[in-house]
Amino acid sequence: MADEKKQRWLEGTYGKAVKKAPERRAKFETTSGIREEPVYDAHDVKPGLEDRLGLPGEYPFTRGVQSTMYRGRFWTMRQYAGFGSAEESNKRYRYLLQAGQTGLSVAFDLPTQMGRDSDHPRARGEVGKVGVAIDSIRDMEVLFDRIPLGEVSTSMTINSTAGILLALYQAVGEKQGAAPADLQGTIQNDLLKEYAARGTYIYPPEPSLRIITDIFAYTAKVMPKWNPISISGYHIREAGSTAVQEVAFTLADGIQYVDAAVKAGLDVDAFAGRLSFFFNAHNNLLEEVAKFRAARRIWARIMKERFKAKDPRSMMLRFHTQTAGSMLTAQQPDNNIVRVTIQALAAVLGGTQSLHTNSRDEALGLPTEDSVRIALRTQQIIANESGVADVIDPLGGSWAIEAMTDEIEGRAEAYIRKIDEMGGMVHAISKGYVQREIQEAAYAWQRQVEAKEQVVVGVNAFKSDDPPVPVMKVDPALETRQVERLQAFRKSRNQAGVKSALDAVRAGAKGSENLMPLFLAAVKAEATLGEISDALREVYGEYRETVVL
Repeated sequence: MADEKKQRWLEGTYGKAVKKAPERRAKFETTSGIREEPVYDAHDVKPGLEDRLGLPGEYPFTRGVQSTMYRGRFWTMRQYAGFGSAEESNKRYRYLLQAGQTGLSVAFDLPTQMGRDSDHPRARGEVGKVGVAIDSIRDMEVLFDRIPLGEVSTSMTINSTAGILLALYQAVGEKQGAAPADLQGTIQNDLLKEYAARGTYIYPPEPSLRIITDIFAYTAKVMPKWNPISISGYHIREAGSTAVQEVAFTLADGIQYVDAAVKAGLDVDAFAGRLSFFFNAHNNLLEEVAKFRAARRIWARIMKERFKAKDPRSMMLRFHTQTAGSMLTAQQPDNNIVRVTIQALAAVLGGTQSLHTNSRDEALGLPTEDSVRIALRTQQIIANESGVADVIDPLGGSWAIEAMTDEIEGRAEAYIRKIDEMGGMVHAISKGYVQREIQEAAYAWQRQVEAKEQVVVGVNAFKSDDPPVPVMKVDPALETRQVERLQAFRKSRNQAGVKSALDAVRAGAKGSENLMPLFLAAVKAEATLGEISDALREVYGEYRETVVL
């Protein structure tokens, strides 16, 4: 009966209004091309909703992985930060902690991400530019000076050199008196998305997967509170994917990692409960909320049915969210405060466990302290003043949200089946399939913007000439100081001890023993990040990307 009423309304009341005053767009779609109905009712939601929903903290976790969600405590509020030297970054971290941040999030410069010391020829001009320069254990000690690692949670956005940075973190924590079992945090450690979307890879996929599974095994035994990977859809979305592709490709990466770990002999329930994910919060609030809910449901089913996990924690998709850097505009940068607020609200309504809010000036340069404070205050206002954290899954049961959740789930699963047919994510990436899908989506978005089918306020509509805003810049003399400090460090150490530790890393890479204890011994012997990476390069070589045209 209700369906007949809706049809009557579409043809009558609504249809007459549209004929009299046409709608502002010929079609309404989400970024994934999902049709947005003018209004939703119960008939737009597939039967069996209660089974697909479950309850918070229970399988299939559509409504959240914790039973109390934010009624118990708020999500971890992080601000991604790191620039210049370890000293400068340390000052920013302590400033943020004093301002109410509840977890650290470390950005590393490109040489650190690529396993090059600051005095390497390829590092020239990049030292400290997009993150902090870390060459040695001494840099790491300075980075966390007066920050008790046994008490804070630290996220490190690092991939190819993740194992080395984790070893450095553990070594510094131990120097502070913190036991490895008490250290809490996350390393990104997601190489598959680097091959597909971002590019900070060093080694070929097979040895990269070996290092990743070694980290899984090591943290499960030595650092049980540490998340050994943050399987990242964020960079896939930043490269131009749709929301559906972000879910599908991220979970397909997760399948590849779990499969590699199981094949290496690990019990799925021994490590899966510490897997974490990293998603983007984009502009379309309803689609983003539905995306997060669909991702949780799909992952729960994958872990239970495909990998036969028994522990409910192994089926929980826990995730960090960052607002969309690619949606920030250099034009009218104050508009970015509004964009970030909407994106952050989507993440909270979608049930994130951790959140970073971008700063208004990041399309222009590194964020200033004022901009970072506004970004953090945005989270604090949502948490404490909006009321959305007081009810668990507040949009659950909305016909529009549930219909979109089902649609994203179905489309993402179709992608995953196709990737399975190709032999998994490594094969799909090697064939250029994933890259091509992302590129086509990015091109379609850009065409919509250029045709003004997609309005970007201040860019292709509502333009104005605004005065320039202050932009933070890294002191160019920093690179010289960092190189001088590194070279003095090398001269002061026990060279025989360094050589022995690096020889052990090479031998371990050729063999099958877990590499993490060797990385730890090497950083304690004062081998540099670049030297350890080079020892692995000698054994594994370097990856050359598949060019997709």
